[in-house]
Amino acid sequence: MSTRPFPMSGFALALATAIGLMILGLPTLPILLMLLVWAGSLWMVGATPPPPAQNNGNGGISRDTMGDLLEHSETPVIVTEAGRVVIANVAARRLLGAHILGQDVRMALRQPEAVSLLESGEDGMAIVRGLARRRDIWRINRKGLEGGLAIIEFVNKTAEADISRAHTDFVANASHELRTPLASILGYVETLREDVHDFDPKMGDKFLATIQREGQRLQQLISDLMSLSRIEAEKHDLPNNTIDLGRLADRAARDAAGDRAERLDFKAHGQFTVCGDEQQLEQLVRNLVDNGLKYGAEDQPVTIRLHPQGDKRVLLSVQDRGEGISPEHLPHLTRRFYRTDPGRSRASGGTGLGLAIVKHIVERHRGKLSIDSALGEGTRVKVTLPIAEAGE
Repeated sequence: MSTRPFPMSGFALALATAIGLMILGLPTLPILLMLLVWAGSLWMVGATPPPPAQNNGNGGISRDTMGDLLEHSETPVIVTEAGRVVIANVAARRLLGAHILGQDVRMALRQPEAVSLLESGEDGMAIVRGLARRRDIWRINRKGLEGGLAIIEFVNKTAEADISRAHTDFVANASHELRTPLASILGYVETLREDVHDFDPKMGDKFLATIQREGQRLQQLISDLMSLSRIEAEKHDLPNNTIDLGRLADRAARDAAGDRAERLDFKAHGQFTVCGDEQQLEQLVRNLVDNGLKYGAEDQPVTIRLHPQGDKRVLLSVQDRGEGISPEHLPHLTRRFYRTDPGRSRASGGTGLGLAIVKHIVERHRGKLSIDSALGEGTRVKVTLPIAEAGE
């Protein structure tokens, strides 16, 4: 048994103390007894070996300590011993169920790719789908430890895959939307050039009007794409300009209506000041009013209202009285290029990006967007924004 060296410094201190007491004239026998007891206690302390470290093959970390370290990690992690789950942190139990403790890890996962990785007994990773839900994607990392243990980490790749898929869909849809008017323009131009000498002027004027219309549509589409890109780039920057929302909404609505301004019914039930980006809020109102005028009945007004929502928020609503929208379309209206009636939307000059732009503007201003519609009655879009606090 190994012992620690005798503490000579402590014994020297005890001896010096005893000599000092003798010089002061104290009785010799009690001093010697005290010196003997002190020296004995110092010897016993020096002879006691330190507690042995637990040698579990993991750098001295016990299983309980390992469990405590992993318990509150946001990443699901399990530890296996001889193929059975001995530790599962709270995120792993939420993902796979609390019943996995003590279970064969292959039965807990039931994924061929994961099982193949675990059965190999080698460090590595595997991509599995449908681990908890049908469309989710996880990367499983395995790292072997000493003593027959292995740590298995689960990294959620679902959001990353969704973003990649959305980007691919966006590029495909944008390419299609840009190609359609461009193909029309090129087709009419080629026809005009082929018959440039014998072309009927009236027919030529009709073709040129179509080219102009498609060119304007292409210009609007590019403008909306640039607006959407700019809004997304700024979505984490909270606007801080103080704006009179009533005055802005009235001005933007009239700009959107143009010569159709007589169809507008605007009323603000109070004066509301918000912190916002003036250009983006104007674009929000213009898009909503333009949709109301396009899809509402031509002999019916588009109603724009500003109402207080408690003391801290204001509600902007734009309502048309048109054909309305079927319930199955409502959850998808803010998706890019989504149209309930593609033919009618294109004919009216719509790009399919208006409500997507509105949604991103509302999110940047920390607001809330909702859309209500009933077939045969019309559609109402509601935007709730926070009111600027005094002093902002």
